[in-house]
Order: sequence, then structure tokens, then C-alpha cells
Amino acid sequence: MSAVIIGTAGHIDHGKTALVKALTGMDTDRLEQEKQRGITIELGFAPLELPGGQRAAIVDVPGHERLVKTMVAGTSGIDLVMLVVAADEGVMPQTREHLDICRLMGVKKGLVALNKIDMVDDEEWLELVEQQLEQELAGSFLEGAPVVRVSAKTGHGVDELLGQLARLAGANARSTVKAPPYLAVDRVFAAKGFGAVVTGTLVSGSIEVGQQLDVVPDPDGRLRRLKARNIEVHGEPVQRVDAPSRTAINLAGTEHTKLHRGQVVVSSGTLEPTTQLEASIELVPGVKP
Repeated sequence: MSAVIIGTAGHIDHGKTALVKALTGMDTDRLEQEKQRGITIELGFAPLELPGGQRAAIVDVPGHERLVKTMVAGTSGIDLVMLVVAADEGVMPQTREHLDICRLMGVKKGLVALNKIDMVDDEEWLELVEQQLEQELAGSFLEGAPVVRVSAKTGHGVDELLGQLARLAGANARSTVKAPPYLAVDRVFAAKGFGAVVTGTLVSGSIEVGQQLDVVPDPDGRLRRLKARNIEVHGEPVQRVDAPSRTAINLAGTEHTKLHRGQVVVSSGTLEPTTQLEASIELVPGVKP
């Protein structure tokens, strides 16, 4: 059981979450504070069946500049990006920042959703925004990508957007099941009666109920040989999950307070701690070192 992972990106209040709801019927803003303030604070997730039956999962990220670390966590393991740009504003600072982050995280494909076209009556303005997008995306992995005019409010263009996502998903088919399991954790919580649960994107391999797993980094050595008690994919219990897929793993043998975003779940004995690190550093244009 695997799915194409689609991540949103874009400036705050350009309608990412509303567009996800228009595509999936699900409101990914689950926190009361998010609903009160009308902005996304935490990562949101929703399943999506694309035209032709291809399964997908959407990771909805916050657009506020102060929540960039949360946005980075959301881009881990995504296959495609849906860059959302409001037609009445055009490209804004977090549009560029999110595009840079996606590039640095290795995202290779995606499209642009020119949202909120119901707010613009001037065709010349829309054409100017599209020209701006063409200039901004030149030389990036989104150069020449589809730009779909859409309105999350009225539903205009949603079918075309789904069709373009399906086309990209079909061209992005990949199999990583044979590689060792590697799940990037982006959320941790305690489920009543079950205990610690981690959710994230299974980037490679497969995980089965009963399998022994390690959670790393693990400075104290207490997160080894944990048992996968239960596995769910978008609320449905499964016996096995294959990459790529959004999944939740109920881990026996630890408390949720010992776990956090940024850790990874791997097969027991796969990874060992090290004191050495190799890294390459790239400065994003316009950002002071």
C-alpha cells in the first residue's frame, strides 16, 4: 500500500489549506487556535484519490515566516509540490522561501496553483501575475511546470488541477519498497489505551505489525527494539505499509514524551550513532549568512 506524497507550499493566506479542502473534502486545520486565527500552525494531512485511481496523500504546511521549521519538516519525503500563489497578490516572500526549501530538500517536480482567481476580474492582471511566475520560476525545478487557474472558494479549475496532479503522479511512479524502512517523524502523540504514536512519511522500505524498530537519534539508548503494535494509513488499520506512504505507527515499549519531530524510525540494527558528520552548505539567495 503506497501513495504519491504531495506537499503544499506558498505564502501565508494564499489559500493552501482551503485548496486542500477543495481537493479532498477535508479540513487539515485541526487545532482550535488554527481555526480561531484562520492560519495553519501545524502540519496537516489528507488522503486524495486522483483521476484514474492513483492514491495520493497531501501534506499541508504553514506559510507564516515564523513557522518555517514546521514547513521544512513537512517537505521531508514529498514527491511533488503544489506551489499555491494567490492571484490577487502574486509572488510574495514566503513563495520564494518555500520554493528554495523545496529545491534544497530535493523536490524535482510539481505545479503552480494560481488560487483565488474569483478575487480578480482583470484578465490583464492575471496575465501579469503569470508572467511574474514565469520569471520567478526560470531556472528552478518548476520552470515550465503547469500553472492552473483555480478557486478553492468556487471550485473553478479544481478538476483541471486534479488532472494535472494525476499526470505528474503517473510520471513520478517509483518503488522504494526493497530499501530498508525509513520513516521521517513529523508528529508524536499518545493514543488513549494504546500509548505512543508517531506519524510521518515512510520514505523507503516497508513496516509490518510486530516488526522491531529503532527510533534515532537516541542518545540514551532507550528507543531500540520497539515493537510496531499497530499501523494505520489515513485512519485505516493495516498489517503492512509500503513506501512511499503517510502512516501512523503505534510503538510499544516507550512513552510518547521520549519521542519528537525530527527523529526517524528504522528497522532495528539498521543505523548506529556516530560522532562525525559530512555536510554541504548552500546559502539561499537574498538571505544573510
